Amino acid sequence: MSTVVELPLETYKGSVEPDWCPGCGDFGVLRSLQMACGKLGIQPKDLLLVSGIGCSSNLPGFLHAYGVHSLHGRAVPVATGAKLANHNLHVVITGGDGDGYGIGLGHFIHAMRRNLDLTYIVMNNQVYGLTTGQASPTAMKEVRTKSTPRGNVELPINPIALALVSGATYVSRAFSGDPGHMAAIMAGAIAHHGFSLLDVFSPCVTYNKLNTYPWFKQRLYKLEDVEGYDVSNFTGALERAFEWGDRIPMGLFYKDRQLTYEDTEPALQRGPLVEHPLEMDPTLFQELVEELT
Repeated sequence: MSTVVELPLETYKGSVEPDWCPGCGDFGVLRSLQMACGKLGIQPKDLLLVSGIGCSSNLPGFLHAYGVHSLHGRAVPVATGAKLANHNLHVVITGGDGDGYGIGLGHFIHAMRRNLDLTYIVMNNQVYGLTTGQASPTAMKEVRTKSTPRGNVELPINPIALALVSGATYVSRAFSGDPGHMAAIMAGAIAHHGFSLLDVFSPCVTYNKLNTYPWFKQRLYKLEDVEGYDVSNFTGALERAFEWGDRIPMGLFYKDRQLTYEDTEPALQRGPLVEHPLEMDPTLFQELVEELT
C-alpha cells in the first residue's frame, strides 16, 4: 500500500482570484476542495475539474489543476469522456443546482446508474444566482423569487434521494459554513471508487435571503453523531434523505462498493486509452479489410 504524502494548500492556488460575491458559500467549497486534494496528496497534473455554467461553475478557473468550463448542464458527459479516455485521472465535477439538477438532470441520473468513477460536487444555493435570483430546481415550495413572485408552486428536487435510487455509491451532504467537515467528506468522495455525490448547502448571500447561514446552522446535524447510524444501510439512508424542516442531516448518507463502468469495459483493461498505441495490429487490419471486401 502506497504512502500518501499530504500537499500544502498553496499547491492548488490558482493564478486567478475568485470573483464571487463577498460571503458566497462557494468560497468555502473551493477551500475545502484544496484541503481535500492536499490530504489525498493529489498532484495538480492528476486532477481534472469540469464544470458547466453558473456562478459555482467558475470554480475550475480558481484552482491550479486541469480544468474544463463546458456547456450549461453538460459537465457530466464531458467529464465522462475525459474519465474514459484516462481513467487514471481524478475527475471532479463542480457546478450548481440549476446546472446539475435542472438542465443537466438526465446526464446526472445516467452517470449514477452506470456508476462511473466521478465525483460530483454540487453547490446547492436553491436559487439561480448568475441570472439574478430565479427559483431553481431545489427552491422550496411557496418561496417567493424573481420568477415566482406569488410563491413557488413546484416541488423541489431531492438530490440525496434521487442519487440513492439512481445507483450512486457514495452519497453525501455538506455545508459551506463548516469547511473542515466538508473537506473530510469531500476527501472521502474523491477517494471513493465509483460515482460520488456531494451536495453542498452553499448560501447565496445576494439573492436567497431565506436559506442563509443562520437558517442552516439552526437545523443541520451530522449523521456521524447519530449513534448506530450505518452508512451501508440503503433503507436507513433513504429515510434520512427525506428529513427536512427543523432538522436536516448532513454527512455521509450511504456508501457501497460496486464495479464501476470502467471496471467492466474491455477496452480499458490494458490501461487508459491515452496510453494505447495508435497503430493498428496488422493481422486485425487485414481481417477487417477481408470482412469489408
